[in-house]
Amino acid sequence: MSHIPSQVKNMSEFQPALFGLQTAAIEIDQSQADLLTQVEEGQYSEVKSTAISPAKLTNTISAFANTDGGDLYIGITEQMLGGNVKKREWQGFSDVESANGHLQAFTRTFPLGKEFQYEYLRCADRQGVMLHVQVSRTQEIIKSTEGIAYIRAGAQNLPQSMPEQLKRLEYAKGLISFESQTVSAPNELIIDSPKTKWFLDSVVPKAPPETWLRKQQLIVNQMPTVAGLLLFAEEPQAILAKRCGIKVYRYETQDEAGFRDVLTFLPITIEGCLYDQIDKAVSTTVSEIEKIQHLGAKGFEAIKYPRETLHEIITNAVIHRDYSIADDVHIRIFDNRIEVQSPGRLPAHITPTNILDERFARNGTIVRLLNKFPNPPNQDVGEGLNTAFEKMRDLGLRDPIIEERNNAVLIRILHEPLASPEQRIMQHLETHETIRNKKAREITFTKDADQMKRILQKMVEKNLIEGVPNTRGGGFTYQKKQ
Repeated sequence: MSHIPSQVKNMSEFQPALFGLQTAAIEIDQSQADLLTQVEEGQYSEVKSTAISPAKLTNTISAFANTDGGDLYIGITEQMLGGNVKKREWQGFSDVESANGHLQAFTRTFPLGKEFQYEYLRCADRQGVMLHVQVSRTQEIIKSTEGIAYIRAGAQNLPQSMPEQLKRLEYAKGLISFESQTVSAPNELIIDSPKTKWFLDSVVPKAPPETWLRKQQLIVNQMPTVAGLLLFAEEPQAILAKRCGIKVYRYETQDEAGFRDVLTFLPITIEGCLYDQIDKAVSTTVSEIEKIQHLGAKGFEAIKYPRETLHEIITNAVIHRDYSIADDVHIRIFDNRIEVQSPGRLPAHITPTNILDERFARNGTIVRLLNKFPNPPNQDVGEGLNTAFEKMRDLGLRDPIIEERNNAVLIRILHEPLASPEQRIMQHLETHETIRNKKAREITFTKDADQMKRILQKMVEKNLIEGVPNTRGGGFTYQKKQ
């Protein structure tokens, strides 16, 4: 632990401040304390007594770190009453120093930083100090002090001690990728493939197919890799059954889930190499969407989604999915939305919240080589989803919704209009005293400053807002009409 000062000879001499932790507890009020004693234990939260050994509590910290993150509150006792009723009480550590044993055990394995944070909570008229451990999902596999990795499933911590369990966790976190696995299949499937020959016509310098494939590690130990088959085999589905197809469904309903009675046709199965799959999937999806009509100002009109949005989201689902999972990419077309479901959870530190800002490629070889194809589907590497969102906003439609499920990522593309710029500005002024042109453009996705100026001026004319006295020029500010 390089951050420990050299003059400290004994771990017991540590004070919390040495870990960057405030020694003073954060004061919370009675209502907040009541909320903590009523925390629903589940996927993202757990409460424990101070009597539980630190080593056992590290199982929960490991589970949170290896799954979705979570909050552990230490200082709440729980007693079972009749009828499965639980009685909880705040019974914290007697003082901050008495929590040092727990803190030392935690920070040896989970050092204070971006992924692990610690704070003390205190409430008047409540007994003692509570230790709050905040855990974020980590990129690496995190093990408890007993050397076992756990994952979180509901309110349970499940040990991952078997080799196959750890391998699955490595795939889920993106530490290893199934794309590099070799497959017991003839090399000729990719050496003699027309797609390989077509691709190599645009590669500089030119090289014989087998030489180039070996150099790119797409043939290893005389066997093709998963990435090699996906990129260059004419029918990789014949070798990697149920791992690399796309299915398109059309449900004539707006219900939450599709069902057989509203399924317009049997699911369309799209196969071939990844380059061809993406192109066919986008074209098929667009074709089916154009058949959907809604009542507009001029009668029945075709529903429109930005083709770029469909292209980028489908491309993202294909190139970033977890190919170790035996499932296809599913595209479901409803009357009011499109759903694209990709096998596998988001890798490493990527979450639905940061996915537009952070970058991590689970299948780096696929992403890199697909980008070398003529007119590559992933032309703007790392910017695909940002483009998808931007094109929806340009058409006045809501942002897609990204949801992470147990073993898949689902993106919903809704055919729902954005709130008008005027509505968004007034909503902003409900929680903020003022707004300027720049901020108004940010929240309404309006690019042109002059266009926003005209919108704001019309709102002034309608007595919705007014200028703030003594502001002018680039700093001119608006507020709700007084």
